[in-house]
Amino acid sequence: MSRHDKKLDQAARAAWMYYVAGQTQHEIADALGVSRQVAQRLVALAIDSGLISVNISHPVGHCMALSARLSERFGLNLCQVVPSQGMDSAGVNRAVAVAGAEVMAQFIRNEQPLIIGVGSGRSLKAAIDELPDFERPQHSCVSLIGAMAADGSCTRYDVPLWMAEKTQGRYFILPAPLFADSEQDRTLWCNHRIYRTVNEKASQADVTFIGIGTIEDQCPLHKDGFISADDVERLSAANVVAEMLGHFIDSEGRRVANELDQRLTSVNLRQQPEKPVIALAGGAEKHRAIRAVLMGRWINGLVTDEESALALLAD
Repeated sequence: MSRHDKKLDQAARAAWMYYVAGQTQHEIADALGVSRQVAQRLVALAIDSGLISVNISHPVGHCMALSARLSERFGLNLCQVVPSQGMDSAGVNRAVAVAGAEVMAQFIRNEQPLIIGVGSGRSLKAAIDELPDFERPQHSCVSLIGAMAADGSCTRYDVPLWMAEKTQGRYFILPAPLFADSEQDRTLWCNHRIYRTVNEKASQADVTFIGIGTIEDQCPLHKDGFISADDVERLSAANVVAEMLGHFIDSEGRRVANELDQRLTSVNLRQQPEKPVIALAGGAEKHRAIRAVLMGRWINGLVTDEESALALLAD
């Protein structure tokens, strides 16, 4: 055995004693008959020589590995995956909400004034419910979507208002229904001075939190009165599987033009956004929708669950 091989052998022994047996550098030095400084250098040599492979046998470790793989495959700047194996739907949604709140809090804690763009939906509302109260009146929460249905009622998931209450910041509502009654009606809504002011502010958002909706029978957009059953049927026939802010996306990640666009008042979506656009979505019913949004590069951040991550990576 060469001198170099003997040194690697000694380094491997030192690394095993340190990482597996949990011995201190002093104990390793005594066992190998070297000084404490040499023991430290041997452990460092083992790392530099690629002799150490770390395997964390814990659900969090597995989820971190899934996060890294999702980020690499779909070009995400931020990805958090929560354990979900063995959980029912309610448990998965709660886990995603708690993780989503933690991600939101990382931004909200910032002392510098932020413009926070906020979509709508159950997942975002659940995450904001998990947020602690912050004293950040310098932040602004801006709605990206009209919260009124065709009958004039407002959805319970007008989440920018809830976030503004948590942060004690200002709240800017987009003053329009999600879908206007006609193309002419949309023109009136969108040309109003207040609408244009809020829309411009939304375009300057430092971070955006958004939900991912599905398009299927009894999907939330239909149940909440924003689109009809006939609309759902037409969209499904066009291979639409996902919805964000009233924009419809097919299974390949392409935005699908349709007659509802002529009445849509929400802000525009941008592919490959430069600033953080983070979606909160999980559960088996959303696998196709999440995949479509990722394929189209409509977001650069995702909070989801373990089963969803495995499904996304298996496609």
